Amino acid sequence: MALGGAALANGASSTTSTTPPAAQQGAPTQRPDPTTPGDHVGANGKTEAALPSAVAAKVKSAAEAKLPGATLERVETDVDYGSPYEARMRKADGTEVSVLVDASFNVTAVHVMQHP
Repeated sequence: MALGGAALANGASSTTSTTPPAAQQGAPTQRPDPTTPGDHVGANGKTEAALPSAVAAKVKSAAEAKLPGATLERVETDVDYGSPYEARMRKADGTEVSVLVDASFNVTAVHVMQHP
């Protein structure tokens, strides 16, 4: 799965692009179930993980406050952008986003997800 950043919330911006080893070797890639937290391996070799329920509830609340009307797909640790937490959401127009949340449960950025 290739990740790309686009315009971010509050004027911040970032671009990230990764290609998993399987895609580099020509093997077919399959997108994981978007509702299952964890299992994504970032370019740094770390694996995302599900969050404890109390933390997950706070991350969910912060993300939903930032993007009202978007559908929450999952919350988990973040391995791609250096944030402790992320919420994967789908906006009403179908756009998939990764909402980054810091340790104080403040949204720090919203990345538009790019898929091959």
